[in-house]
Amino acid sequence: MDSNGLSDPYVKFRLGHQKYKSKIMPKTLNPQWREQFDFHLYEERGGIIDITAWDKDAGKRDDFIGRCQIDLSALSREQTHKLELQLEEGEGHLVLLVTLTASATVSISDLSINSLEDPKEREEILKRYSPLRIFHNLKDVGFLQVKVIRAEGLMAADVTGKSDPFCVVELNNDRLLTHTVYKNLNPEWNKVFTFNIKDIHSVLEVTVYDEDRDRSADFLGKVAIPLLSIQNGEQKAYVLKNKQLTGPTKGVIYLEIDVIFNAVKASLRTLIPKEQKYIEEENRLSKQLLLRNFIRMKRCVMVLVNAAYYINSCFDWDSPARSLAAFVLFLFVVWNFELYMIPMVLLLLLTWNYFLIISGKDNRQRDTVVEDMLEDEEEEDDKDDKDSEKKGFINKIYAIQEVCISVQNILDEVASFGERIKNTFNWTIPFLSWLAIVALCAFTVILYFIPLRYIVLVWGINKFTKKLRSPYAIDNNELLDFLSRVPSDVQVVQYQELKPDPSHSPCKRKKNNLG
Repeated sequence: MDSNGLSDPYVKFRLGHQKYKSKIMPKTLNPQWREQFDFHLYEERGGIIDITAWDKDAGKRDDFIGRCQIDLSALSREQTHKLELQLEEGEGHLVLLVTLTASATVSISDLSINSLEDPKEREEILKRYSPLRIFHNLKDVGFLQVKVIRAEGLMAADVTGKSDPFCVVELNNDRLLTHTVYKNLNPEWNKVFTFNIKDIHSVLEVTVYDEDRDRSADFLGKVAIPLLSIQNGEQKAYVLKNKQLTGPTKGVIYLEIDVIFNAVKASLRTLIPKEQKYIEEENRLSKQLLLRNFIRMKRCVMVLVNAAYYINSCFDWDSPARSLAAFVLFLFVVWNFELYMIPMVLLLLLTWNYFLIISGKDNRQRDTVVEDMLEDEEEEDDKDDKDSEKKGFINKIYAIQEVCISVQNILDEVASFGERIKNTFNWTIPFLSWLAIVALCAFTVILYFIPLRYIVLVWGINKFTKKLRSPYAIDNNELLDFLSRVPSDVQVVQYQELKPDPSHSPCKRKKNNLG
């Protein structure tokens, strides 16, 4: 598709409303993606997956390469099929592995029908996720039950001063919704949703919308709740947030949530890639977002720069006592150094932070800088919406805009990487920090008792024979998969629970504005 005789191909998949997009493989006519996508197949909706291949073009519209379809009804269940599909309206073919398997149970019921309140059902669920059943269906990590009880004080979306609210409950790609309560700002739904948990580090999202028959539903508020932060069986009032999850909107929602999971399965699942969500909104250029990501990355880099200055000051003898202590420590460590000391030092750092936290000397600071930047970004989004009809200079130079978006995303990835490492050692998610302690203990013991050459030999044999043993295996890095579960500073702010604040009520805002 390109003048150099090559293409930058990517593939789009669609099954009903479910959509995925593969990564872009630059400058090749024989791409190997090695990606996995999970679809939910409902018999009554049919089972045709539409597949289109595209060539990415910076600065102009992407080129169409070809299309094909998969009729899932023609494939047998519980078996992996290798398909080679010829592209129609183009050249070449796609090689895919397709497996149809029984999905986890996802259900909606009334409050009176409650799985966990039935002693027999509860006992069965507890038995299913007991420590004795570690190796039984490793993908089935746990069970989630969400009671959506009611909401109070919602925003009025209609001219009548009322709303027609309904609630959408999402866990990864499982999405269920309540019925609509018409003309009501204090709706009662009293519904119970059950999900099977595939990843304990998932985030439960509950969104309230106003139903509009003539157009798409209006957003009323949203909460995002990490599964590991849930307190079982406790009915809580969650303050609804805006779309960006940065600040409050009007209303609260009452939820009661229960999570039952197998900790060993959850730990093993942490070391494999996260489940991708369906295609989300396209990235757009934002000056505030670009600035925020730059400041976040700068803060991560400054940690390294300050550490380098500190080490250099030891060599310069700015503080004789400190330099003398550093010199003695240097001699002691170098003389006695063994490889197992590297994970042991990280282990000691984690342990030190843990004892600081439990003793009340928590040195973690609430990240008000990120919080302020998120609020500024929300204000800028509002301005962008108002000015969207005006064509600015940036819309005329599409290629530069794409480069800026790429820079914006790279800054976000680099900053998030540094923040996730920090948050692992800061015990932001205790489950993950404990998992890191177990892994570091294991590495310390292995490096202490097993010579390094044997470890490198096993690693090399595994690496060289991996593609021979499993030709279609998806490449992954266990350390990066682990870090992907640790929230960045932005996500920590987004997942924080808000306390009801009288100053956020619209009545008070109006009074303040009038004043």
